[in-house]
Amino acid sequence: MDEKRWRVTYHLTGGATEARHKAEDICIEQTVEFPADLIPRDSYIRREIFGRVERFVPAPAGDGYLATISFSSLVAGSELTQFINVIFGNISLKPGIRLVDLALPETMLARFAGPRLGRDGLRDLLNAHGRPILCTALKPMGLSAGELADLAYHFARGGVDIIKDDHGLADQPFAPFEARVAKCAAAVAKANRETGHHAIYMPNVTAPADQLLSRARFAREAGAGGLLIAPGLTGFDAMRRLAEDDAVALPIMAHPAFLGSFVTSRENGIAHGLLFGTLMRLAGADSSVFPNYGGRFSFSREECAEIAAATATPLAGIKPIFPAPGGGMTLERLPDLRALYGSEVILLIGGALHRPGPDLEANARLFCAEARGKQGLGIRN
Repeated sequence: MDEKRWRVTYHLTGGATEARHKAEDICIEQTVEFPADLIPRDSYIRREIFGRVERFVPAPAGDGYLATISFSSLVAGSELTQFINVIFGNISLKPGIRLVDLALPETMLARFAGPRLGRDGLRDLLNAHGRPILCTALKPMGLSAGELADLAYHFARGGVDIIKDDHGLADQPFAPFEARVAKCAAAVAKANRETGHHAIYMPNVTAPADQLLSRARFAREAGAGGLLIAPGLTGFDAMRRLAEDDAVALPIMAHPAFLGSFVTSRENGIAHGLLFGTLMRLAGADSSVFPNYGGRFSFSREECAEIAAATATPLAGIKPIFPAPGGGMTLERLPDLRALYGSEVILLIGGALHRPGPDLEANARLFCAEARGKQGLGIRN
């Protein structure tokens, strides 16, 4: 691969002439955004800065064309924000263009630190090896900080590895951020002391830009073991900033809120694996939450498999991360989840973990046993 240029593949709708025009437009729109005919043919800008159509072929399904366009590494500089701007900035405003693949040379990947821990580091932190990681969310919204902490305590005692805030918990009057974080972190720490478990609490630090770092650092000081953030709301570079902050130094779980419209059309937006796998890794997430097929959302099994594959596709220097399928998952779905994702997954069950009965520790123990294939639902390792 040419170390001075990197390649982006787009799916373009329309006939050959229309799609080719879109490809050539991307080359200009995503770089100089200037009339091409006004740039001298022998100029440095035309030779180096313009995007180049490297490949243009019919899409395999016969529904449009695939165009692979290369961009100079100079165009993105060293900034994640500009990198995302180049691959899908202005053209996100135009119909019939979908970002489907990236091919980045090592020199380009070296500009991104990626996740702090990745899969192996998160397993070490949790002392959870050779099995799925188990996660639940604190809900419903409206409970007090003390009530949420009580939930966290019982889930941790029952053996759940990651107890995270629901993404709707912010800094509301019924459970203010600092009070919630302090109480929940202390509750999980108490459960760990009593059981010898290594559960962690991940508060939601999705916040106004001027409060994001202070909330993350407060969470660290209060004893949180990780952070939840929705980069669609804060911006991907805000997550990157958290991941690289040595004063925080915690694993990050990315939530997909506000990103859905990028993937719900087959003709526009960004491919599932790129958005919830590759971009999350480049921006520093250690795990990526996404809606699993068969739940409350419309993702297909194939799209979920694409995301899972992208969380581990080799990217020089960028650690693999955990896929975390959720969105209405139940204990009864665990055999199917294990069949698709194997053990390299964070299994996320939220509200359904309350359904078996009022004894949350017993429910959590059932979750652990079923996820390991040891009883009840016929799961097999």
